[in-house]
Amino acid sequence: MEGEKLKAMDSEQLREYGHQMVDFVADYYKTIETYPVLSQVQPGYLRELLPDSPPVHPEPLQNVLDDVRSKILQGVTHWQSPGYFAYFPSNSSVAGFLGEMLSAGLNIVGFSWISCPAATELEVIVLDWLAKLLKLPEAFMSTGKGGAVIQGTASEAVLVALLGARDKMLKKFGKESMGKLVVYTADQTHASVQKACQIAGIYPENIKILKTDSMSEYALSPEVVSEAISQDAASGLIPLFLCATVGTTSSSAVDPLLGLGKIAKTNGTWFHIDAAYAGSACICPEYRHYLDGIEEADSFCMNAHKWFLTNFDCSVLWVRDRTALIESLSTYPEYLRNKASEANAVVDYKDWQIPLGRRFRSLKLWMVLRLYGQEGLQSYIRNHISLAKRFEEFVRQDSRFEVITPRKFALLCFRLLPPPNDENQGDKLNRELLEAVNSTGMIFISHTVLSGKYVLRLAVGAPLTEERHIDTAWEVLQEKATTLLKPYRNGTHIYSNGSGAKIERRRGSGGKGKGRAAEIGKGKGRAAEIGKGRGRGGWKRKGEGEGVVFSGSGLVGAEIGKVEGMGGLKLEK
Repeated sequence: MEGEKLKAMDSEQLREYGHQMVDFVADYYKTIETYPVLSQVQPGYLRELLPDSPPVHPEPLQNVLDDVRSKILQGVTHWQSPGYFAYFPSNSSVAGFLGEMLSAGLNIVGFSWISCPAATELEVIVLDWLAKLLKLPEAFMSTGKGGAVIQGTASEAVLVALLGARDKMLKKFGKESMGKLVVYTADQTHASVQKACQIAGIYPENIKILKTDSMSEYALSPEVVSEAISQDAASGLIPLFLCATVGTTSSSAVDPLLGLGKIAKTNGTWFHIDAAYAGSACICPEYRHYLDGIEEADSFCMNAHKWFLTNFDCSVLWVRDRTALIESLSTYPEYLRNKASEANAVVDYKDWQIPLGRRFRSLKLWMVLRLYGQEGLQSYIRNHISLAKRFEEFVRQDSRFEVITPRKFALLCFRLLPPPNDENQGDKLNRELLEAVNSTGMIFISHTVLSGKYVLRLAVGAPLTEERHIDTAWEVLQEKATTLLKPYRNGTHIYSNGSGAKIERRRGSGGKGKGRAAEIGKGKGRAAEIGKGRGRGGWKRKGEGEGVVFSGSGLVGAEIGKVEGMGGLKLEK
């Protein structure tokens, strides 16, 4: 079939070219570790590589794939790479990919039941399945007054919920009350809430961003919310909408849902819960308690495309009362009228979202649930959390770093400590460390700011990530940290990790036997004695001259004077 003109649709051509494309994608995943995780190109790179205008005559598929290899992939930041630890994950999977293929193959536009009954009914059923995995209240099930809908992103979900809340409140107080409606969020809440407010017409001065701090682990305090609502109500304002988060973007903080929900209920305020990231973890019984209080919510959102093996996009929104969405978003032109809709016998998802058209997204979630099952998905989540715990242990073993917030899921916030005599260098050092590790192409991490400090974030969640990738990430961070700290150090410099350690005595410390002397004592626990080579990996002397270097490998700790934790080192003068 090579050289044959490509038809608009032909089953045999689709079979041939489809095989080529699947092979191409499979080969990409097989070699994904050969690409730098973070694209290293400069802005505008692609315009120099592609023609100014489209081709007049058809080109072979192979030519296009060759261009993808040589021109497109260099400009891709590889979100599915096992070295991807930035932002939050955006999972791809075999099941999700197959579901996406099937959706593209059927290519329906399921805005109403009659436009594709299977698309509507499968979405209703699959989202009820997911609600049961999460142990959501019966009120969120399709069998009651509530239900669920797949949105594109959590940003769309919060906008839809806010519009429903707004119109419900205006119906009660009158349209002239628009300027009195107040929305409450935390300074850790995702910025999508602020954008939703802008679109919904909430006055800027009525968007109340409430402060959090390290004392509450950056969770929103019910007392702070209660005080803000009381003050606004006393001033004649209307508390419209409160957004809580389970797994904030900066630090995966969890807001106290029960306390916040009761405050919202008392004041007639719509209570929305954004669990876009951490909602997936709550299918595991040991993490379900983070959703305690969800029974007070009016709406709840989680992104199956983040950490649930479902290809982007698939954000699930549950509501307690679907009437609020439908009354706010429904349109019913003559050309969409049909018997099923007019009889109120069906769900028309066009009335639960911003756009009219919608894809058959429930197919991929259905495939994920069926091909992996509850146990497979729970195991997947637990493995990532275990890997994040491994990384956390590495960070805690190195006294040059600090963990900023307690790890709850698979995100760790940490930073490189500044030299004791130069605390103001902390932000600069961590910015430089972020740039240095990302420029290696081996890993990609991101940052945030907590309590005014520039903080590094490492989020485990890529489907291909294994222990060795966690170890590599830590080795890269250590190596770059050592390089950055050199100008600040005189004398002996020590760094260590769980997979090895190095002790360097540099010129200026007096060389061997001069200046600062290191007392080499016996190791304890999993520590190995330096020089004797005991334990897993042991130690050996590598050289003399300007200084003495010892190095080791294996999961060992070494004691210089004392061991502090697994792999921790302490220098004694």
